[in-house]
Amino acid sequence: MADISHELKTPIFSAQGYIHTLLDGAIEDKQVRLKFLKRAAKSLDSLDVLVQDLLTLNQMESGVIKFIFTEFDLKLLIEEVIEELEHKASKRKIKIDFSFDHEKTYITKADYQKIYRVCQNLIYNAVKYNHDGGEVKVSLKSSKSTLQIDIKDNGQGIPPDDLKRIFERFYRVEKSRNKKRWRNRAWIGDCQTHSRSHQSKISVSSTVGKGSMFSFSLPLIKDKKTLEKELAENKASTA
Repeated sequence: MADISHELKTPIFSAQGYIHTLLDGAIEDKQVRLKFLKRAAKSLDSLDVLVQDLLTLNQMESGVIKFIFTEFDLKLLIEEVIEELEHKASKRKIKIDFSFDHEKTYITKADYQKIYRVCQNLIYNAVKYNHDGGEVKVSLKSSKSTLQIDIKDNGQGIPPDDLKRIFERFYRVEKSRNKKRWRNRAWIGDCQTHSRSHQSKISVSSTVGKGSMFSFSLPLIKDKKTLEKELAENKASTA
């Protein structure tokens, strides 16, 4: 409860501060008014995200959360997530690089919204805790029956003692010198729960000062064209 209260009060106090400042007279200045209203709105957006995290967490722990499995192109999903986050990354001159084999297909069967959230959160994390001018490398690879997603950054990294705890909800890794915190919040635990519901698990490796890499996998669904191509190749190899 103490951790949840801390997370809730930060955006609430921020929005209160901007709104009360406007009510105390700053609203007469048009430029200040617009700037403070935008900042208050941003704080309330953050509050809404946190509340949604808590609702999702409650649904998962009560066993009522529903998964809707459909077939979709994982490559297109990742491209959509990157497009959404590129503006935030560009503000700090962080490059997001996405690599995949253009000759292959990346169809999977999963809950689109849940996987979108996992990719969104992991890539967002790689941007947020990177250094200015850094790089985030997202790679999508296919094997015989699985798709492997790797999200790597060259940011601050996570201390070894904390790696095993980062999937605990609301856990924080605090750096002693500058007091910057690698914040977990609820969503990173949700990511692990969502991946396990898809018979997968998020793995992480990290080196302090060099960066981190998060990985998970999903099943590969081969389309008719791919299956026909593999069948033809097998026939040719055995001829």
